[in-house]
Amino acid sequence: MQRLPGRGRQHDPAGFRANLMWLPPVLLAFGALDEGAAGLLLGLASAGVLGLGAWLLRDGLRAEAVYATRETAKRPAIPRKIFAATLAGVGIAGAALMHGTDTLSAVLYGAAAGVLHVASFGIDPLRDKLAEGMDPIQRDRVARVVNEAEAYLAEMMTHIHSLGDRRLELKVISFQDTARGMIHSVESDPRDLTAARKYLGVYLMGARDAAEKFARNYAHNADAGMREDFEALLVDLEENFASRTEAMLENNRGDLDIEIKVLRDRLALEGLKPKDE
Repeated sequence: MQRLPGRGRQHDPAGFRANLMWLPPVLLAFGALDEGAAGLLLGLASAGVLGLGAWLLRDGLRAEAVYATRETAKRPAIPRKIFAATLAGVGIAGAALMHGTDTLSAVLYGAAAGVLHVASFGIDPLRDKLAEGMDPIQRDRVARVVNEAEAYLAEMMTHIHSLGDRRLELKVISFQDTARGMIHSVESDPRDLTAARKYLGVYLMGARDAAEKFARNYAHNADAGMREDFEALLVDLEENFASRTEAMLENNRGDLDIEIKVLRDRLALEGLKPKDE
């Protein structure tokens, strides 16, 4: 599920309309069963093409949603939505041929399907997004740190989600939103990258490791004290990240060493020793 920075839980960007795109390949595959050997092969191939297009569309919508929330972002490396529209056209043309339509008409049906697909879902972002005054080198540095941070946050939620505990998930979501506040600050002003890099790298990795350790142990022994310790860790981490982000927004980069020591000591209590970058 895609979540947007600072806005809590959001619906999946690949919503109902995108999920409906899985219906045509299923119907086409079943319809091909009565079309003889040649029709069956063509129908199944066309259904496979449509299914691949539906899968690419879903991923393309999610990638576009991430791109839209970022202050700085590279355009998607693979234009999934454009490929999805092309595959939709090819799949529909194949379906038309399976039902005995002449080649020209089948091509026209396919072209119409591709155009309608683009009209419904659009195309992928085709330009890199740069914050004002940011050069491509800065953008790449920020993107690496941000992508790594987002990966740690996602893995952290995966570990906690495995426990099926909604209250814990909400606490992790709250911490994620606070951490994403720092991410947003770095994207808006790359000068904050040096001050935030250890937080978004080393200490989010520590938070991810703490979540993994807690989830593994709590699944076997639902100890209340263990849960309280983990919730207290989340509160401490959230307060520290919020404090650092506020200092960055106020252009105050002082006392960073003290704050880092607080984080290091807190994670050490959980048996984790993050390595410095």
